[in-house]
Amino acid sequence: MNKNKKISDLTQLNEDLENYFSNTIIPQLFVDANLILRKFTPPAMKQFDLKSEFIGMPLEDIRENFRFPTFISNINTVIATGKILEKEIQTTDFKWYQMNILPYHVRNENRTNGVIITFVDITPRVKDLKEQERLVLEHELLLDTIAHDIKNPLLVLKLTFGLMKEFKDKNSAKFLPLMQNHEKSLVEIKKIIDDLTESRWEKQKYQASTELIDLPNILEDVRLSLAPQLIETDAIIRQDLKVSEFTFVRRKLRSVLYNLMNNAIKYTPESQSPEIQVRSFKEDGYVVISVKDNGIGMGPEVQQTIFEKFKRATKMVDGSGVGLYLVNTIVTQAGGKIDLISEPGHGTEIKIFLKQD
Repeated sequence: MNKNKKISDLTQLNEDLENYFSNTIIPQLFVDANLILRKFTPPAMKQFDLKSEFIGMPLEDIRENFRFPTFISNINTVIATGKILEKEIQTTDFKWYQMNILPYHVRNENRTNGVIITFVDITPRVKDLKEQERLVLEHELLLDTIAHDIKNPLLVLKLTFGLMKEFKDKNSAKFLPLMQNHEKSLVEIKKIIDDLTESRWEKQKYQASTELIDLPNILEDVRLSLAPQLIETDAIIRQDLKVSEFTFVRRKLRSVLYNLMNNAIKYTPESQSPEIQVRSFKEDGYVVISVKDNGIGMGPEVQQTIFEKFKRATKMVDGSGVGLYLVNTIVTQAGGKIDLISEPGHGTEIKIFLKQD
């Protein structure tokens, strides 16, 4: 009787497992400790072109279906350590996935007897984050161009007209109306520019509204945006966050961190992997975020101009020269400040100080 009950229980458990795998809407695999494929969900069958006859086959024989070079070694790591592995992967068909490998524990034997692997397609999110960074860059450059490159010539024109008013023939019947029309046009142009920069942009998609920020969440967005570079360079990101929540404009903070971390990757020699240390802490009424790298660094002469528009540490690295300029503009316009510590051959540390009320 006891034996029959055990068989019945095992049958029921198997039925439950079969129903679970048959009705799960995300790609999932079950691989045993010998790296034999035991089960997979219908979405996994579609996503990785799996066939029912693959059940019971060694992963090594079908590894090309998963289009990810370190797939098997990642599974071996989880089986050996018994620890969950989470990472973003890009398959050879250029899709991005959040891959979670969970150990399958046999508790009464205290061992890992396989893994359950889950894949979540994050390709749209990665593309969306990249598009957001592109739009933020264009937006900030447009506002900056309006505020500086257009306003300054208008100011010069206004001063010129002011001098022209002092001419002796200023009472000429034709001269005065002409001057008045010119001056009125200048005032109207200035009003349009001020209206655009100060109010109309607030109604657009990327409204600059301050909110409570979750720094780990912002860093995760930045990490996803930089995922191709991180994987290509084997970059390591370490975090030491003493402050996780504070107020700032979300898209602007993301743009600041994106540019700092992107530079940390770009300006690391190809002979070594980038190591990026991100810290946060409070100091004298500011939230301080530090981004430190092990890159090429820069000397005092370069440091003096590095936050100017179109200035770069070296022309040997691709770039537009506006990244650090935008970082400085965003931080200083919000009442903050920036500290730069760098030495050639010994990396760079940039600290941004965000004023908190």
